[in-house]
Amino acid sequence: MHQLKNLALFLAFAAACGAAAAAAPARAPNPLSVHVLDLQSGQPTAGIRVTLEQRSGDGSSDWRVLAASVTNAQGRIAALYPDGKTMPAGDYRIVFETGEHFRRAGTPTFFPRIPVEFHTEAGVAHYHIPLLLSPYGYSTYRGN
Repeated sequence: MHQLKNLALFLAFAAACGAAAAAAPARAPNPLSVHVLDLQSGQPTAGIRVTLEQRSGDGSSDWRVLAASVTNAQGRIAALYPDGKTMPAGDYRIVFETGEHFRRAGTPTFFPRIPVEFHTEAGVAHYHIPLLLSPYGYSTYRGN
């Protein structure tokens, strides 16, 4: 009998927790993340300064800074877009300041600063932009 009472209390508690979780509004994930990997070492690249910019107008060469951050120990920035905002369709640029990383490693590089321009579409929930880096080359793509 005691076990049935404990089970009933547990089920009531679980139901209450589930109802509270269902009532809480779900927070939308940040629409933009990046990841930097050093192809020479095969390791994530921590400490890379990254800036997000948006093109100011159609065909304009003017860029407006939206956010900036630094890659963590796993070489990631999980939330680069300004928090709590939706990313509208448009032209954007991420600038990876890679020169500092190579200076710290004592390695010369041909690409001390890597700008990556991209276009977003309306209604897309998330963009992930990895940068695969080496001293004399790089590659990037749209990830998930």
